[in-house]
Parts: sequence; C-alpha cells; structure tokens
Amino acid sequence: MKYLSAACIVALLSLSACSPNTKSDSGEKTTLTVFAAASLTEVFEDIADDFIKTEANIDVKFSFAGSSDLVAQISEGAPADVIATADETTMDTLAGDDLLSGAPSDFASNTLTLAVPEGNPGNISSSQDFSGKDLVVCAPQVPCGAATQNWAKQNAVTLNPASEENSVTDVLGKVSAGQADAGIVYVTDVARADGGVEEIELDGADEVVNKYPAATVDASENKDAADAFVTFLQSEEAAKTLTDAGFSAP
Repeated sequence: MKYLSAACIVALLSLSACSPNTKSDSGEKTTLTVFAAASLTEVFEDIADDFIKTEANIDVKFSFAGSSDLVAQISEGAPADVIATADETTMDTLAGDDLLSGAPSDFASNTLTLAVPEGNPGNISSSQDFSGKDLVVCAPQVPCGAATQNWAKQNAVTLNPASEENSVTDVLGKVSAGQADAGIVYVTDVARADGGVEEIELDGADEVVNKYPAATVDASENKDAADAFVTFLQSEEAAKTLTDAGFSAP
C-alpha cells in the first residue's frame, strides 16, 4: 500500500504541474469592450486589427453610438473598458463624475462638412442655399450637433433642420438614402461613405474643430489592457490609420 500511495502522490503532483494556473496559461483571452463615437466605426475596427497583432491575448469588441448616449450608458453602469468620444466636452462629463481612470488623451480631430445626395438634386452650393431645403443635422447634445450649433452661431446661419439625429451616421444615412437635401457631418463620414453622397465645403468649418479623446473607464476590470489600447491610439501606426481615414492630428 505504501508503494501504491507513493505512486498516486507522484501522479497527482504531475497532474498539478500540468494544470493551468493563470488565464494566460489556459489560452483564454481578455475581451476589451470599447465604447466609441459613431464616426469612429470603420477606423477603430482597423486600429483594433493592428492592436491585437501586438497584444495576442486581447480581443476587442466595440459599441458604437452617439457620444452622449455612450456617456449616459457608462454613467448608468454599463460595462465598458475604454471610452472614446467625438469631443472633449462630452468626455468631461465622465471625468467630472470620477468615472475615468486617469486623464483622457486626445488622439485625433475632425471637421464639419456638408453632405448632399449623389447628383446634388437640391442644387446646394453653400449654406446660403439652406432655405426651403430639407437639412438634417445632429442633435445639439451630440458632439457633431454641438459643433454644428457653434458653426451656425459663428457664421450667422439660421438652421431650420428637418430632423435632428442622435448620431452622425444617422445623418449620413438619411442623406445617402435621398431622404434629405443635405446633412452636416464630418469630413471623415463623407470619406467613408463609399458613394451615395457628395461633399460640399462648409464655409467657416475650419474654425470649428472637434478633438477626439480616449480614456480608460474607472470601473473596468481590464485596466492594463484598456490602458494599452488608449496608449496604442497615440502610436504612429494608429495615427497613420486615422490620417488615411480623413482625421487630423489632435
């Protein structure tokens, strides 16, 4: 019986030595949940592809929506690791409520422009042609909407929009579907539209530029991975991807 017991002990020790003790050892990956502004949809998916090449044990999943909606979700306890908004003001809401881990860092900027349906059936060439036309804009609480309001005020333009949307992608969708004569969006939205819309330069838009910040959410259970993603957004590789998508430096 002594020999049998010894054999069992050896076997048990061998099994213990072979058993995984950590998440990394078992091959499990950390899933990083990134809340990001709707205007970042395609470019962030490209950046994530490059990021996971350098972080083999991390997977990234996204939730894209209007920045104000994302901030509201995090404020209400929605599980997120990283938040990237389309302006600093919206991000400041989370910072003011101590819901961020560390200070946000700007990684890109964007400028407003005018999108019209292909062929420009409304014959719009500038903001002077808005009268009597179906104009679609972002709602004021959304970063692109706040920028639109600032632009209108600075250029003495009266806006009488046919509708106010909760995200810039909704504005672009209505224009590309021919449901509006024009829509105020970001230059990057027209660049990623891949047809269906044309761009008309918005006079004075270069004076209203939105900076895009990102930060780790304080309630994140994957802060190291989240910090790594936020840091990667500052890399030359990410900057090139953003520039190729039409974004500018912050």
